[in-house]
Amino acid sequence: MQPYHYSQVEDDEFYTEERCHILELLNNPDDRSQSIARARVEPGVTTAWHRLKDTVEVYLILEGEGFLELNEESGYELSKGDLFRIPKDVPQRITNRGDGDLLFLCFCTPAFSDQCYELLE
Repeated sequence: MQPYHYSQVEDDEFYTEERCHILELLNNPDDRSQSIARARVEPGVTTAWHRLKDTVEVYLILEGEGFLELNEESGYELSKGDLFRIPKDVPQRITNRGDGDLLFLCFCTPAFSDQCYELLE
């Protein structure tokens, strides 16, 4: 595997059916071991229920305040600096409870792909 360098370009951010904005930082087709994306959820927005099949996801909160729900059973208050590991196949959604954007990094193992994403709404 060769070294990989990526420069973040804000114009590459896109809006998803999940109701959040995504900027992929690392998702190399030659290395499916991991991926990293920055998610941005606008104030008052709750993302759609979804899960990542056979993929563990870790959130690192960069800015804002969120409420993460798993399995429609448990909820967790998250704020800047918090790290949260979401096991594979677990239904999830997050609500931005702050006045500004909720920004967080999403680390996926193995790398995120459209095939692993399942919208549950």
